[in-house]
Amino acid sequence: MLTGVHVVFLGGDARHLEVIQKLTELDASVTIIGFDQLSNPYHGVQRQSLSQELLRHADALVLPAVGTDDDGKVHAIFTSEELVLTEEHIASLPSHAIVFTGMAKPYLSTLCDKHKLRLIELFERDDVAIYNSIPTAEGAIMMAIQHTDITLHGSESMVLGMGRTGFTLARTLLGLGADVRVGVRRDEHFARATEMGFQPFYLSELTKRVTNIDLLFNTIPTMIVTAQVIAQMPNRAVLIDLASKPGGIDFRFAEKRGVKAMLAPGLPGIVAPKSAGRILAHSISQLLLEQMRTSGE
Repeated sequence: MLTGVHVVFLGGDARHLEVIQKLTELDASVTIIGFDQLSNPYHGVQRQSLSQELLRHADALVLPAVGTDDDGKVHAIFTSEELVLTEEHIASLPSHAIVFTGMAKPYLSTLCDKHKLRLIELFERDDVAIYNSIPTAEGAIMMAIQHTDITLHGSESMVLGMGRTGFTLARTLLGLGADVRVGVRRDEHFARATEMGFQPFYLSELTKRVTNIDLLFNTIPTMIVTAQVIAQMPNRAVLIDLASKPGGIDFRFAEKRGVKAMLAPGLPGIVAPKSAGRILAHSISQLLLEQMRTSGE
């Protein structure tokens, strides 16, 4: 149980509703900021305005998927109020407080480092990333079905990257009957892809491997699908980029060439916010329970 633990939520989206519910079930004291357009279904949850005084009594601060922008602004879909997390706010947090976010831009990372606060980027954790790969794969497949006029079964599908998302997506496509090619850099990934029944190739050969594809899914967050690569693709190809912005596809040239290309980061929160929220809730609650056990020793 999290009895006596005070958690402050600053901004967020539908995923955070699941986290709030989970923490209240564990008897944490929960305060929410930036949820004024949402009816409060949780007993005991307090609504407050952002202030240094409030944060002085926080054991944890939960921020949105992208903690802040480069100016400290916090994304919040349940309020029209502009929320800005300043250095004064960060400095007011107790030294033992944990700051949770999905991924942190330099603004937040620098402030937490300066004030010696523990910052946990949840999307960098293997467990969260692996769980999130499931709704990401489902969302990518949903987009593929919407934007093609063929079945995935029998399609020539390509996945770039054999990381946590790429692995789950390639396996799901294979289960649907697609012919799956997987672009990798590492020998061990080549071996694993072979063992899984994929058709692996090294990314240095990408230009030669795209000549008859129907679908390409990119998970690599650097420019990999260049104009030279796109020039070798058939016009029917559909490209779906799952990497973080700006992605790894030359979208300008794809449009010029008439090849359909879409950037689709953050699919878990879009296609399955409840499931994505439960993933975050599990991770955050476990980390807080671990912190309580450690501090009690």
